[in-house]
Amino acid sequence: MKLRKTGRFVLILAFVAQSFVAFSQSDPNYLNYIRKYTTAAVNEMYYSKIPASIIMAQALHESRYGTSELAVKANNHFGIKCQTGWDGKQYTYQDDDANTCFRMYESPEQSYRDHSNFLMTRPRYAFLFTLDQKDYSAWAHGLKKAGYATNPKYGPILIKLIEDYNLYLLDTMRPILEPMKSIASGRSIPNHVKKAASPEPRIYRRNRIEYCVVQPGDDVKKLTEEYSMFKREIRRFNEMGRKDEVTAGQEIYLQPKRKKAESGYTTHTVEAGETMHSISQIYGIKLKWLYKRNRMEKGAEPKVGQELWLRGKKPATK
Repeated sequence: MKLRKTGRFVLILAFVAQSFVAFSQSDPNYLNYIRKYTTAAVNEMYYSKIPASIIMAQALHESRYGTSELAVKANNHFGIKCQTGWDGKQYTYQDDDANTCFRMYESPEQSYRDHSNFLMTRPRYAFLFTLDQKDYSAWAHGLKKAGYATNPKYGPILIKLIEDYNLYLLDTMRPILEPMKSIASGRSIPNHVKKAASPEPRIYRRNRIEYCVVQPGDDVKKLTEEYSMFKREIRRFNEMGRKDEVTAGQEIYLQPKRKKAESGYTTHTVEAGETMHSISQIYGIKLKWLYKRNRMEKGAEPKVGQELWLRGKKPATK
């Protein structure tokens, strides 16, 4: 695996490598898995704000360092079941003495990305993102509390993996930008795209969601290559139509929007030219929740001067 050999990144990577080698009693299968998927874990940490140590520990445990049936036959490294809303490929596997539907991916990297989206979009995991990103112990116990696994020792299992293999060092690493793999296709990003990309991603945050500002010449395809995303993700996260394109200056979310605005933004007074969709983009609120909070029918548009609720719910009129 070729990595960029400059700056703080190399020093940290070398330190991590030395730490892994230092464990003479460590299982080489675990070490090989860690080396193979360090890139995915660190990149997902910067995408989702989930500690890379937690991502790696879960993957090691859930996939049995990449050897489980689900990992081998379905590229499913986190044991995520189909559940409501999954429209991708499926794999039937006997779990808890019953045939269960699990998600199937084109590559392990897709599994890592879906794991990030799974935790980010399920309300029961929302409290995890209020925890210190460096507190892997709190995250491990929090995952058990939220019901990610039924094993009562799930938290301690993750913590032991993190401490046995010094996985907490992954939480100090920078994202590995070169050579980055396209999660959507599994192909290396073309050289001309690498050269055009800035050394640091042009990413901003609002309402605990990452977004970018579209530059002249950008389109959905180019954004998917730069941020290793699916086209359908960009369109779904921004509630765009299948044929809609982006325009220069537009703010595009790289993660799912939330159910309410961040603290401090309670209402919004509608100005000329604004729509429910444009307002949902301003505050990072899912359009359906903006309608629900304001007791409006789907498809309706607000009037200039109307006050929209961004948190809580508009009182019912008598």
